[in-house]
Amino acid sequence: MNVLLSIAFVLTWSSGFIGAKLGAGSASAVTVLMWRFLPLALVLVVVALTVARASWRGLTARDALRQAVVGALSQSGYLLTVYYAIQLGVSSGTTALIDGTQPLVAGALAGPLLGQYVSRTQWVGLGLGVTGVVIVTAADAMGGTDAPWWAYLVPFLGMFSLVAATFLDRRSPHPVAPAVSMTVHCVTSAVIFTALAVGAGAATPPAESSFWAAISWLVTLSTFGGYGLYWLILRRSGVTQVNTLMFLMAPVTALWGALMFGEPFGVQTALGLAVGLAAVAVVHRGKDSTATVVRSGREAEAATAAPRQSASRKSA
Repeated sequence: MNVLLSIAFVLTWSSGFIGAKLGAGSASAVTVLMWRFLPLALVLVVVALTVARASWRGLTARDALRQAVVGALSQSGYLLTVYYAIQLGVSSGTTALIDGTQPLVAGALAGPLLGQYVSRTQWVGLGLGVTGVVIVTAADAMGGTDAPWWAYLVPFLGMFSLVAATFLDRRSPHPVAPAVSMTVHCVTSAVIFTALAVGAGAATPPAESSFWAAISWLVTLSTFGGYGLYWLILRRSGVTQVNTLMFLMAPVTALWGALMFGEPFGVQTALGLAVGLAAVAVVHRGKDSTATVVRSGREAEAATAAPRQSASRKSA
């Protein structure tokens, strides 16, 4: 996996938790999400009708419907739960912790659903990743907040929503161009969040400049950066590898919070970040080992098959 893409993905994806906190200070979750996606969807539709028309050729109604469902799960379902949890009082660090359990779920399902089995070494790396995430957010989770107990279950719904979207996309028989999938996802989310905001009487944006600063942050960094890179790396490197990077979201989010909001970033957070980095390295080493075994097995099969084919030709 390209190191620069990985670093950019971790930074931009984790920025979404900070953007959610920025937006929550001036408007409700559905208001922020409506104005995050409505203008973006309009721009992407214009681009699709002009300079990107060629990318849409060959797209069937079934492919478009699949991508709409993927968008509803990966954007609408995932983001609404993250924003709602933070609005209820769950800290961004704890929300990132729950989101950080996604690699274990994805790793367990990758084999039976996609045939991308996780090696023993990779499972060790996944276990290290969970350890690092817990280290980073343990103090925050035990610090006590005003959030009701059931609010901590909300981010789990979003995590499962994103996992479901990931596997639904990977099982698609026809790959869709990234520009097309991004447009369908954003239009779907714009429709859903606009309907929710209008229904709740929360469609009118606040006049504060901080609100629009948060919207600009979310569109630029979180949507084009984090969300776009998620699908790009997923298609290049597979489910286990891209989801392993999720282990870095909790410590990096804590660092974002320390720089922007003065939240504490101590030895415990630094230790968790180090463990998370080790987890990523172990998982990718496990991937390389698995690839070597597969290549060796194929070479052995080829070497065994060659004499048989030769003997068969002589007999003929």
